[in-house]
Amino acid sequence: MSGVRLPEQNQVMLTGRLTRDPEVFFTPQGTAVCRFSIAVSQNYKDKATGEWKESVSYIPVVVWRQAAERCKEKLQKGSPVHIEGRIKSREYEDKKTGQKRTVLEVEARRV
Repeated sequence: MSGVRLPEQNQVMLTGRLTRDPEVFFTPQGTAVCRFSIAVSQNYKDKATGEWKESVSYIPVVVWRQAAERCKEKLQKGSPVHIEGRIKSREYEDKKTGQKRTVLEVEARRV
């Protein structure tokens, strides 16, 4: 089925709470970058016991430029937040082991 064309779509919308205070740093070119994680929970009913349970996912988020600086000013650990953006992967080298690692994170367009 190599002739099948699919529309490219990479869109994410999440609502959760910050797990830690946002960290802002600047690239060598002076561009602001903010990193934080959010906790997103889902409630579900356990089929075996009939009890309601909660499942939590921790999602890393990166924000660029002026929005990054606003996040640092307005957000803190525990803040509720709605994120719109896209999933992006990046590679880095682990400083302790020297191994290459790949991370999936949400690159926020809107916070």
